[in-house]
Amino acid sequence: MEKTERAYKNGHDRPLGGYVGLLGAYGGTVAVAAAVAMLAGRKAPEHVSVMDLALMAACTHKVSRRLAKDPVTSPLRAPFTQYEGQGGPSEVQEKPRGALGELLACPFCLAQWVATAYAAGLVLAPRVTRLVGATMTAVAVSDWLQLAYAKLMKSAEE
Repeated sequence: MEKTERAYKNGHDRPLGGYVGLLGAYGGTVAVAAAVAMLAGRKAPEHVSVMDLALMAACTHKVSRRLAKDPVTSPLRAPFTQYEGQGGPSEVQEKPRGALGELLACPFCLAQWVATAYAAGLVLAPRVTRLVGATMTAVAVSDWLQLAYAKLMKSAEE
């Protein structure tokens, strides 16, 4: 693995060993969720409704950004990232330290984990999962409305 990692890095910091650990953790988590579902007698739904898909998508977007960029969740990321400054509105920009830092500071990377957790929730606890999905979707829509309102106010002042 070391030889492969050195050859792959090409002078850059690419923690392949850490990525292998994250892949193992993801696969292990999915396996545990599947085992719990099987032991509980739960089965995957025959189909995912358009409403469930919409809730899952908006919830995944919001939870991923909240975990990766929100100032309030920075204590969760601090051991694995370094603060660099403000990002977008009500967001921070952080430099990842290691593979886990890359995962925690990247909403695109976290989305896979969040969507998988949501899917497991639909199997294991669908009512609670849909409530969480609706709540985070409302937060996401509220954010988009806040940004649209601010843009409208700015254009009205010009």
